[in-house]
Amino acid sequence: MIELRETGRRYGPRWALAGVTATLPAGTVVMLAGKNGAGKSTLLRILATAVQPHRGTATVDGFDVVRDREDVRRITALLAHQTYLYESLSARENLAVVADHLRKSRTRIEAILERVGLGSRAHDAVATFSAGMRKRLSFARLLLQEPRLALLDEPYGALDPPGFDLVDDVIANLRRGGATVVMATHQWERAARVCDLAVVLDEGRLIWQGAAADSLAFEPRWVA
Repeated sequence: MIELRETGRRYGPRWALAGVTATLPAGTVVMLAGKNGAGKSTLLRILATAVQPHRGTATVDGFDVVRDREDVRRITALLAHQTYLYESLSARENLAVVADHLRKSRTRIEAILERVGLGSRAHDAVATFSAGMRKRLSFARLLLQEPRLALLDEPYGALDPPGFDLVDDVIANLRRGGATVVMATHQWERAARVCDLAVVLDEGRLIWQGAAADSLAFEPRWVA
């Protein structure tokens, strides 16, 4: 699903991502780990075509993230730190906008809101939502998109323990549907239980990759 070949991205003189090479198979759940500033979010943003690499290449399902940007966007969904929701619209209206833009049916909206625990708040404005509720609505939007590649940047952030379970359930659902999931997280132990593979970055470089369960033996060395 994902091919990285010497992929690099700099901000000014600093390389946030410095020549990463990796292959991530389709249908796998991948934990992207490392300290703050390791390059995790930058890598996700490159795969989502939000920014372009300054060197090397990156492809998603055979599509180049620069040359085939629109093709990549059609099959990819990014859950970022910022929720990018319409504050004045209700939860349902936010999803309706996405459904219409992607030419998806609106018939699943109510069921998806129930699934993420927002059924009773479907008609309330997002401006009244807590950070955790906004994160839940962001997950609802991702489920509506039905991506083949889901990129999750700190998916457990702003959530309570029931919200953690929701994240795990969403990931399991995406896996059952054949999607590939890449998530950047500091919830190392929890993520290792739901992920197949781990990729660890440090100062923009790939320093380890392997089975997610095996990464637990190295966690203290890599977590800030």
